[in-house]
Amino acid sequence: MRAIGFAGFSGSGKTTLIEALIPILRASGLTLSLIKHAHHGFDVDVPGKDSYRHREAGAQEVLVTSDRRWALMHELRGHPEPSFHEHLQRLSPCDLVIVEGFKKEAFAKIEVRRKDHDAPDLAPHDPWIIAIASDTQIDSGALPLLNLNDPHDVAHFLLDWLEKPETALGSGALGAQS
Repeated sequence: MRAIGFAGFSGSGKTTLIEALIPILRASGLTLSLIKHAHHGFDVDVPGKDSYRHREAGAQEVLVTSDRRWALMHELRGHPEPSFHEHLQRLSPCDLVIVEGFKKEAFAKIEVRRKDHDAPDLAPHDPWIIAIASDTQIDSGALPLLNLNDPHDVAHFLLDWLEKPETALGSGALGAQS
């Protein structure tokens, strides 16, 4: 499996870009999964529903299933959050895992920058950033500069990147370019 992260601070446009990229990449024939890291508590369950009540009663895992989807909720109950790589292992095989968050982990990422967003640049401090997507012309150094407002531009970059054998997670550098 291959993974590509989208790194940037809140409000930079990561979610909007990913949302636009998914149908483009799927149309090219890729199967995709996504990992989204939340920096705060969240709940995917609905208070009062059976699954919520079972989880609140103390079940460590609750799997809800139907003919359209299934979801597994796992309560940590004081245990440490699993690592990025442990989360990757939980996913079914696919062509590409898109990751939003985990910006401090060692795997290939595209930095997302917005001109009206006052946040520090990540690329100068992260050797795993392989490109920058921005809504304005910036000095990206040796990194490719992608048009944040053109998801097709970003998709073409990703499709080319996926053709390189060193992008495989099992090839040592977790997707970083040599």
